[in-house]
Amino acid sequence: MGSVIRLQGGAFPKVTLLVDTSVWSLALRRDVDITEPEVDALKEALAGSDVVVTTGLVLQELLQGFVGPKNRTQIIESFVSLPLIQPEREDHIAATDLRNTCRKAGVQVGTIDALIAQLCIRHDLTLLSTDKDFTHAAKHSKLKLWSNKTAKQGR
Repeated sequence: MGSVIRLQGGAFPKVTLLVDTSVWSLALRRDVDITEPEVDALKEALAGSDVVVTTGLVLQELLQGFVGPKNRTQIIESFVSLPLIQPEREDHIAATDLRNTCRKAGVQVGTIDALIAQLCIRHDLTLLSTDKDFTHAAKHSKLKLWSNKTAKQGR
């Protein structure tokens, strides 16, 4: 069942989060003060409230989006301690099916987003993202999304 943390009102299992590029980008920005609940959830998870995992796809997107050696080093150092989930052949096939299912329903999901969603489904992870494409994809799949309402109710 996973690790359990003791909180007022009882014990709750830790959630394993895969954090999307959209949230990491906001969290790593230094030019503005970010007050998004997803960024707060990431900070709390990294402090030990939940488990955070990543995939090379998210790391690559982040490294492509931030310029400069200082930013690159900060990102790499931030990710070094996180468990890395790697897609297998079956994940690529299932991501194609997920993308096609969404497309038939009128929902556009990018190739990378479909693969990230599939990794979450296969590993029973909760996706922490600000990208609304995942909200639409979740309506047509078993993708679990982090929700501020759910987080407040469970904690």
